[in-house]
Amino acid sequence: MKASKSALVAGGAGFIGSHLVRFLLNKNYRVVVVDNLVTGQMRNIESIRNLVVGQDGANFEFVEANIIDPLPSAIENQEFDEIYNLASPASPVDFGRIPLFILETASVGHRRLLDLAEKCGARILFASSSEVYGDAEVHPQTEGYFGNVNCFGPRSCYDEAKRVGETLNYIYKEQKSLQVRTARIFNTYGPSMRPSDGRIIPNFFMQALQGEALTIYGDGSQTRSFCYVSDLVEGLFALMQSQESRPVNLGNPIERSVLEIANTVRTLTRSDVELKYLPLPENDPKVRRPNITRASESFQWTPKVSLEEGLAQTLTYFKECVASQSFN
Repeated sequence: MKASKSALVAGGAGFIGSHLVRFLLNKNYRVVVVDNLVTGQMRNIESIRNLVVGQDGANFEFVEANIIDPLPSAIENQEFDEIYNLASPASPVDFGRIPLFILETASVGHRRLLDLAEKCGARILFASSSEVYGDAEVHPQTEGYFGNVNCFGPRSCYDEAKRVGETLNYIYKEQKSLQVRTARIFNTYGPSMRPSDGRIIPNFFMQALQGEALTIYGDGSQTRSFCYVSDLVEGLFALMQSQESRPVNLGNPIERSVLEIANTVRTLTRSDVELKYLPLPENDPKVRRPNITRASESFQWTPKVSLEEGLAQTLTYFKECVASQSFN
């Protein structure tokens, strides 16, 4: 069957990116993935290849490359209707390890994709983050809030990288009339997360399943709003198809404390492991909850999967990780 549209997904071997690729393939897109596998997983690419076995193999292509570098001819010489930029390490464990790479991915790398979008006449979506709000002093967070970000701290490489990417979108929209989309993604979870990701859901599941104490930073009263990955992907796609060029919050507005999440994981895993309290990292947000009015009004998106349902589905994945000794 001839593909309906063509899409480039940067970071398509990663957690959210690989789910988006599967979603687009199921909608009969031709999809090209570009990923340098710094945090993306080749096993995600192989599972996608298995998905398209028996179909038209021309509808999927993987290019191993770094978008910070000049884009390879395998990408530059193609035409795309849509470009999704999800290329960026997003875990705090990476912030101290590769901070310059994170900054350059959202600045130099995103600009290369913007130039490609201009050449193709494509729409382009930048995966920004709720981290642009920093340690928020406004709650819940609306897109009009300018944030409380420390540009001289351990999280700054990621927070400021996302703000730079958003600014590039704005400039290309205003100066070049490019069709840009900006998604401020809040905490997302689900299968295909790296077990060693370092964020709350992978940490809690991997620790509980291995009989280790769950590590809670601070007193556990800080909050997060967790969105299941299938809901998030539907939101990304709906935003791309919409006429909304302003930044848009995508996340689940139901807020839970870290302690609540820990106890839910203990219940799901039938584990009686202890809770281990550690100091709260510098600039770690105390509260996080999106106001999603813009998304619901602009393109009628709201998340559907409850936290309990999503965690139950995610548990199966982490059980498989532990059984196969896959910890990266």
